[in-house]
Amino acid sequence: MKANDPAHLVLVGLMGAGKTTVGRIVAERLGRPFFDSDMMIEARTGRTVREIFATDGEAAFRALEMQVLEQALASPEPSVIAAAGGIVLRSENRAALQAAAARVVWLSAEPRLLVDRVSGGGHRPLLDDDPEGTLQRLYVERAALYREVADAIVLVDGRSVSDVVDAVLR
Repeated sequence: MKANDPAHLVLVGLMGAGKTTVGRIVAERLGRPFFDSDMMIEARTGRTVREIFATDGEAAFRALEMQVLEQALASPEPSVIAAAGGIVLRSENRAALQAAAARVVWLSAEPRLLVDRVSGGGHRPLLDDDPEGTLQRLYVERAALYREVADAIVLVDGRSVSDVVDAVLR
């Protein structure tokens, strides 16, 4: 992907796969704005993801997720978007990703390798009870959905951030 490419670049994948870290670096390299859907939700609501889950429930969070995805994809300036891990759960979101002028890259990682990355991350309410089991279940539930929207798949297991960034930009 080149800086003058008119398409947005959207990173999808499980929590802990590196969407935010990789997205920030890719945006910087391309000279593009960077949007992180979780951060956009928190800025819009003035509450953390955890607070939204606790107070309003997962369905309300997923609705906010859809709104910020639509907002980011509607930006006239090509940008880099780190989409929330569950963005693919709603068919409307998958349709929006496929219809948009966007290149979607799935950062794919083995769930057991993500456990260390997400430990201590208090902003991930879905992982409170059994992080490894939950990540494995989410992978099984979402892999086909990530594959459905992805224009490219980048395996992140055992790779440096720099290697993943380079692979995303290819």
